[in-house]
Amino acid sequence: MKLYVGNLPFNTTEDEIRELFSQKGAVKTAQIVMDRETGRSRGFGFVEMNDATAGKAVIEGLNGFSFSGRALVVNEARPKAEGGRTGGGSSRGGW
Repeated sequence: MKLYVGNLPFNTTEDEIRELFSQKGAVKTAQIVMDRETGRSRGFGFVEMNDATAGKAVIEGLNGFSFSGRALVVNEARPKAEGGRTGGGSSRGGW
């Protein structure tokens, strides 16, 4: 089960997240999303748990949990939206 983790302190490491979440079950992967331009944390990430039971336990146990002074937001990750940018077409109308 893939989980979204928000409101992370900007100095949090993937190892710290893995350690925290592993208290509730086996962690498959832990990733903090980094800004492409600055290389700094964007304050959120994703954790993949080995099974749905562990995922639900993490949501119940860690959503709202105070981690380094910040209340974590933990919920099931939504599927990535397809497409991204839309292309084509000019707003000039061909005048």
